[in-house]
Amino acid sequence: MSELYRDPVYDGPTDPRVVIDDAGRWWMFYTQRRANVADAGPGVSWIHGTRIGVAASADGLEWSYQGTLEPSASGLALDPAGPPELVDRTHWAPEVIHDGTRWRMYLTEIDGIPDRWPGHARAIVEYVSEDLRSWQRIGPLALASDRVIDAAAARTPDGRWRLWYKDEAADSVTKVAVSDDLVSWCDEGVAIGGRPHEGPTVFELGSWWWMIVDEWRGMGVYRSSDAVTWTRQGGEDAVILDAAPAGGLGSHGAQVRHGDDLWFHYFARPEVGEPHAAGEMRRSAVYRGRLVVREDALKIDIL
Repeated sequence: MSELYRDPVYDGPTDPRVVIDDAGRWWMFYTQRRANVADAGPGVSWIHGTRIGVAASADGLEWSYQGTLEPSASGLALDPAGPPELVDRTHWAPEVIHDGTRWRMYLTEIDGIPDRWPGHARAIVEYVSEDLRSWQRIGPLALASDRVIDAAAARTPDGRWRLWYKDEAADSVTKVAVSDDLVSWCDEGVAIGGRPHEGPTVFELGSWWWMIVDEWRGMGVYRSSDAVTWTRQGGEDAVILDAAPAGGLGSHGAQVRHGDDLWFHYFARPEVGEPHAAGEMRRSAVYRGRLVVREDALKIDIL
């Protein structure tokens, strides 16, 4: 499959989350990594200092850039001008859901533009919106530590809301919090342990609940009957998307339902093309495949 979407500003879209509004318009929210900036700073500065990019589509195939979510007096607002050259905060990995009344976003936020991974607090911050363009800030969630990123949220079979996230203070496993009202959250401990991973996403398909996590070598898959207790699909080394289009690996994605189809959008960094001046492949693109269940196993059809 060819690339579905490339960011026209920095050429580094990652962590895509696609939703469809009541009018049938597709919206993509993603981390806008500064992949093509010649001097973004030392170390991993280019992965920080990011805004949330936004793209839209009438059919899920042809996408147009809409701008970035920029800080406003009440929270965030879509600005078609895109990101300013200088920022003082990092935004990552937007999780966007509809709670039956309005949209909610759970956004990873980091102060400043760190040039290394350790030593910097991370929080998951809640926003709400009526139109996906203007977002009112509610505030950070009280979770297991101050090193939390990559939220995923869903209403589970027991009627309660759950939020899964990576806890870097707990060896980068997936933890979970539970809520009855999307206001107060209680810690439920570790959902997925084992080898470090990130970017959980959770959904129902084929009479099962599924969780996909990014293991940086492809994606691990877990199955559950209740979205509480999880069993790994295949052996401990089994993954999907360990060979993405144009080379590289499938990384951090999320699902969206359209009719009878469940599409999975993810990003990959192609192994072909010109490397960045720093000598590494920084460019990324968004791809998609159709999720299906065959013989009680989750598969992804790359179309």
